[in-house]
Amino acid sequence: MINRLIANIIPLLPEQFVWIFSKKYIAGNTFDDAAKIASEFNKVGIYTTIDILGELLNNKEQALEYQQAYFEAISSSSKIGLQTTFSLKPSMFGLLQDFDFCYSTIHSIIQKAAEYNFFVRIDMEDSGCTDRELELFTKLYKEFPGNVGIVIQSYLKRSIEDVSNLIKISQSDFPVNVRLCKGIYIESARIAYRKRKEINTSFINILEMILKNKLFAAIATHDKILVSDAIRLLEKYNFPKGSYEFQMLYGVAHKLRDQLVGSGRPMRIYVPYGEKWFNYSTRRLQENPRMVREIIKALLINN
Repeated sequence: MINRLIANIIPLLPEQFVWIFSKKYIAGNTFDDAAKIASEFNKVGIYTTIDILGELLNNKEQALEYQQAYFEAISSSSKIGLQTTFSLKPSMFGLLQDFDFCYSTIHSIIQKAAEYNFFVRIDMEDSGCTDRELELFTKLYKEFPGNVGIVIQSYLKRSIEDVSNLIKISQSDFPVNVRLCKGIYIESARIAYRKRKEINTSFINILEMILKNKLFAAIATHDKILVSDAIRLLEKYNFPKGSYEFQMLYGVAHKLRDQLVGSGRPMRIYVPYGEKWFNYSTRRLQENPRMVREIIKALLINN
């Protein structure tokens, strides 16, 4: 209870304070910061996905600046040979203000990625964005089936139906690539499961649906129980290694990550960077209030 209370207060505190513990989970402010970390992961056989932090923009000039930042990250990653993909949030390109502008801007990023043989994940945000983000993905997938993927959140009650629709459009040569996660936004109980058991049950049901229908499964979790259940399903369906991967966040669950990598499971780490790190950090804290003890530890170390 105390951890939850502190977690809810943290977003009201100065950014300098929040950065003390956030720096463990964020590569830094620049692409070079992210590239350095991504390169270190690559050296030990771990893939990455690079994400420029930002969201909820209604300024088209700033959206175009982010577009240029992705162009540069893609070309630079190719130049230095990173084994990485990219992730982006449509709201930072005006998804809720001007869908056509958002689509056009992101289309150019996917096109650039395809030229360099890179892959881009369309992140899923809060429920107010879900329909538009699925529409955005569907349009992009038709043109770039091997270069774009989507995220499904198991805590949303609609997600089973959303996956069913993705199965219908999936192409045999380039199956829809789905990153399955629990979801971190605060949503109404009317549309979202709130209890851990319900969310986990939904996660496994959706994962089995993905595997049975031979979509690409990007299994994003730090939950030991879900990892064990996922491995059971992968073995049940004899799912080939090239058709799935586990995914985790930078700075989280090192021991579990290393166990999976050591057992030969493909692993990808989400490496975020950028100056707009504050919202990302506070959401992660609200998702996992147990991180409060990490904050206290960081404060003791830095004082």
